[in-house]
Amino acid sequence: MGDYPNCPGCNSEYTYADRGLFVCPECGHEWTTLTDEDSGSDTQIRDANGNPLADGDTISVIKDLKVKGTSLVVKVGTKVRNIRLVDGDHDIDCKVEGIGAMKLKSEFVRKV
Repeated sequence: MGDYPNCPGCNSEYTYADRGLFVCPECGHEWTTLTDEDSGSDTQIRDANGNPLADGDTISVIKDLKVKGTSLVVKVGTKVRNIRLVDGDHDIDCKVEGIGAMKLKSEFVRKV
């Protein structure tokens, strides 16, 4: 068994981990052990190799990406300059040459 903390709600020792949360089966309480300092570092957007991204960076696409609603494809190795980071599922706003404005996921790019 893992070394999980006791439940802060009922002090039960029968807790387990589930998708980043700790769960108590006796009272149903769910919690994380992250402090405010830890949660702030998770907001950093990183590329496919784990490098941190920032506004204005140049990135390269690492996988062919179909453009939804068209027959266009963003090819592997396409360089995109002057990106802008945003919140959401697709966390990069950019303009791809020959295609136009797009939103990309950081998991499909690498920093140049």
